[in-house]
Amino acid sequence: MTVAGGDLARLRDRMVTSVTASGRPVSDAVTAAMRAVPRHLFLPDLPPPMAYRNEAIVTRRAADGQPTSSSSQPTIMAYMLDQLGVTAGQRVLEIGAGTGYNAALLQHLVGAGGRVVTVDLDADVAREAAAHLAAAGYPEVIVVQADGAAGWPDGAPYDRIIATVGVSDLAPAWLDQLAPGGRIVVPLDLRGSQRSVALEWDGACWQSRSVVPCGFMRMRGTLAGPERTLVTGDSQELALTLPGGRDLDVTAVARALADPAGPAAERATRVAAGPAQLFDGLGLWLALNEPRWGMVSESARVPGGLARAPLFAMDRRMTAGVFDTAGFAILARPSPPSEPGSPEPGPVPAFELSVLGYGPAGPDLAAGLAAQVQAWDAAGRPGAGHFLISAYPAGPGTPGPPGGRPAGAVIERPHTTFVVRAT
Repeated sequence: MTVAGGDLARLRDRMVTSVTASGRPVSDAVTAAMRAVPRHLFLPDLPPPMAYRNEAIVTRRAADGQPTSSSSQPTIMAYMLDQLGVTAGQRVLEIGAGTGYNAALLQHLVGAGGRVVTVDLDADVAREAAAHLAAAGYPEVIVVQADGAAGWPDGAPYDRIIATVGVSDLAPAWLDQLAPGGRIVVPLDLRGSQRSVALEWDGACWQSRSVVPCGFMRMRGTLAGPERTLVTGDSQELALTLPGGRDLDVTAVARALADPAGPAAERATRVAAGPAQLFDGLGLWLALNEPRWGMVSESARVPGGLARAPLFAMDRRMTAGVFDTAGFAILARPSPPSEPGSPEPGPVPAFELSVLGYGPAGPDLAAGLAAQVQAWDAAGRPGAGHFLISAYPAGPGTPGPPGGRPAGAVIERPHTTFVVRAT
């Protein structure tokens, strides 16, 4: 599909307008980069009008159908670039090349005097990203095929490091390759709930400077985290993501959701919230307070058991819940959307959350999940911006968390101890 240059500029303007209307301020430097970099050249298999939608676009899938590479939603890309605070002349390392589009935005921001290195584990992804960058006029970006956990020491030190894949730990190589006074931005898995966190060293630990909700495919390779996604592999494509390496029978979950008899119990929460609050605040609350929590989603292309799911993204219905061997409970709308499987146009108004319980333990799990929703509401509905995250590297000679039990949730990883607390 051929589109005239003026029309392409209008498509980019429309995308930027959508990004800036999402509710969080976006800097002039980032919006200028998005107006300048031709996203459609990084998605050559799509018509330009589709390439400029403010949506995440899956570009590669594994044999089981799970996405392994994508072009992220422009809104979250803009937020993370602002978190990174890139300026002209800086050296930037990106972990996860994707289509190459984000690396091109970074190169636009650092200018001719700066340098961008992007690293990807997948050789095909790296090769295609390099081709896209050359076609779009950014051949100076260095594309490396390697395990991103090792960074790329040949280009160090870096003023900024950004990961565009979900990580559950901070690789020691990243911190070693970051220049003094540098900043790192990562989509951090906090017991399965992702948040984009900008971190700087404050003399005692890596301290968060900003926290933004996000959702990214998880990192593979040597730094792969313990979170697991289980899929049914059928037309329903039910996917269950659990933190901590837990294992459950995902086909049993799918059968329970599809049972015409419906849930074993339904509990009212008497708490009204919209999808944004659920994604931003309640998901993180559950991750930090409920060890059995998880996320379940299904394809919106076929009828399924999540018709009342409160969230819709990337053509999938999704919700959060608690999952045990004897049953599970999930958050739900009071009734399905008017057009099942389709996102509502415009902002979705708040609705009162219900909890649906399935299986022998369903009623008790539903009551417990409803109580967690009410506790989150009573605590003032803290969202991502109301949490501080401190990261203490492991190893000799590095300071750990303060003596005694730190205030907040403590998450131990092989290379880092994270302390998460509400402000």
